[in-house]
Amino acid sequence: MLGYTYQNFYEIIEANAKNAPQKTAIFIEDKKVSYLKLKQNVDTFARFLEFSGIRSGDRVAMIIGNSEEFVVSLFAITKIGAVAVPLNTFLKREEFEYILNDSHAKMLVSSPSFAPETKDLLDTTTIEKIVWTDKYDHLDERNYSFTEIDISQETHERLEKRPSLNDLACIVYTSGTTGKPKGAMLSYKNFFSNSIAGAESFHITEKDRFIVFLPMFHSFTLSIMVLLPMYTCSSIVIVKSVFPFANVLKQTLLKQVTIFLGVPTLYTALLKAKIPWYFMWFNKVRIFISGSAPLSEQALNDFNAKFTKATLLEGYGLSECSPAVSVNRLDKQKPLSVGLPLSSYEVKIVNEEMMEVKTGEVGEIMIKGDCVMQGYLGRPDATDETIVNGWLLSGDLGKKDEDGFIYIVDRKKDLIISKGINVYPREIEEVIFKYEGVDSVAVIGIRDETNDEDVLAFIQPKEGVTLQEMDVRKYLKIHLANFKLPKHIYFVEELPKNATGKVLKRVLKEKVQEGLFKKM
Repeated sequence: MLGYTYQNFYEIIEANAKNAPQKTAIFIEDKKVSYLKLKQNVDTFARFLEFSGIRSGDRVAMIIGNSEEFVVSLFAITKIGAVAVPLNTFLKREEFEYILNDSHAKMLVSSPSFAPETKDLLDTTTIEKIVWTDKYDHLDERNYSFTEIDISQETHERLEKRPSLNDLACIVYTSGTTGKPKGAMLSYKNFFSNSIAGAESFHITEKDRFIVFLPMFHSFTLSIMVLLPMYTCSSIVIVKSVFPFANVLKQTLLKQVTIFLGVPTLYTALLKAKIPWYFMWFNKVRIFISGSAPLSEQALNDFNAKFTKATLLEGYGLSECSPAVSVNRLDKQKPLSVGLPLSSYEVKIVNEEMMEVKTGEVGEIMIKGDCVMQGYLGRPDATDETIVNGWLLSGDLGKKDEDGFIYIVDRKKDLIISKGINVYPREIEEVIFKYEGVDSVAVIGIRDETNDEDVLAFIQPKEGVTLQEMDVRKYLKIHLANFKLPKHIYFVEELPKNATGKVLKRVLKEKVQEGLFKKM
C-alpha cells in the first residue's frame, strides 16, 4: 500500500516553492525558472482560468509544444480542479475536432505554431476560448495571449476546494492505432503511484536533472519526465524539438543531465552517430530509459558497450496505466525483458479464460494497482471489456520467467495465426534486426483467400545499404522455423511511425490491402 504525500499536482509546486524557492525547476534554452517563479506563473494562469469561467470538472485542452507554458498550463488547470486534456500535436484539424468534442473541452491552450490546424476549432468544437502561448496577431474576445495574461492578472493564492487524490486529473487519448482514439481518465493517485514507484526504482534525488525532448503530451514523457522530477524536487531540461539531435546532446552536456528518456529508434540513432569524445567523457547521465516500443537485444548490448558510464533500462507501460507498469532495475537487468513490476503493482499472465498460465508460457498481460485508469471517457462498454475486477487487460501478449521478469511477446491484435499455429511478429523482427544492414523492421499478418494469415516482413535498410531478398531469406531459413518464414519481404525507404517512434502496423496493412505492395 503506497503512502501519498500530496493530494494533487499543485501541492507539489507549493511545497517545492516553500522548501526550495530558488531551486531551478526548469531549464529551457538560456533561461532558468525557479520553483518559486513557477508557482507564481501557475497562480497567475489559474486566476485567469477562473476569471474566464473555468470551474472544477471543466476540461481544458492543451495543444502545446515542449515549453515552460506546457508545465504552467498543466499545473494551473489542475490547481482549480479542472481537467487537463493534452493532445498529440502531430494530429490534424479533423482529429483535433474529434477529441475536443469527445472530451467536451471548454477552453484550448495552443502554441501559435499550430494555428493553421487549431485557429478554426472555435467554430467546429465545444471550445469557447483559445489562449495562445506566444505572439498571435488575431487577439479578440475569444483569443487571448498567454503573455498578456502574465502581465494583467493578479496572482491566485486561495481555493475554495482543492482537488483530492481520487479526482480526475487528466484525460489522455490513446494513439488510436485501431479505430477512434479513446480518452483514458487518469486520477492524481494514478500519476502519483508512478511518481513514487519511479523515484524508488531509479533512486531519484533532488540533484537529478531530467532532459525532456520527447513530446510532453505523451503519457510516458508527461508522467516520467515532467511529473516525476517535480515530485522529487528535481529539475527538468526542456528541449523544444528533438531536431537537430546535436542540440539534445549539447543540452545534456551543458545542463549536466542525469536522467535521459528515449525510444528505441533514438537509441539506434545514437549508436550510429559519431558522438564527440568530450560528450562521452564529461556527460553526467547515469540512467538511460527506453520505452514506448521494444528494444532489440542487439541494440541493448551495443548501447551498453558504447555508453559504459550509464545504465540503459528498458521499461513497459500503456496510457491506461498512467503509464509505467514495469522496468528493469539498476542492480539487475535482463536482455529483452521489460523488467519487474513497479512497487505496489501486480502483473499476471492469463489465458483466454483469464486463468493464470504457468511460468514461461505466453498469455495476455493483466495489471492491477493504483496505476490503473478510472476508465474510458464516455465508453462504459469499452471500460468493462478492459477492466475486470480491478485488473486491466493490456492487449499485450507476454510471459514471466522464474524471477518474475516480464517479457513482451507481441500485441494481442498483432498475433499471426498461420495454419493454426501462433506466430509472434516480434520474434521474427528480432531475428531480422540482427541481419547486417537492417535499420528497422516490421512484421504483420495478412489474411489470404482461405482466411489463413500470411507473414509479411517490411525492412528498412540502413542508409546507403542495398539488401538482397535472396540473401535475407537464406539467413532467415537458418534462424527460423519454416512456418515463421515471411511469405513476402518488402524493402521500404522508411517505415510509418507515430510521434514516439512506434511502427504503425495498421498503416502497413492498409497499404497492402490497397495493393500498394505487389506480391512477388
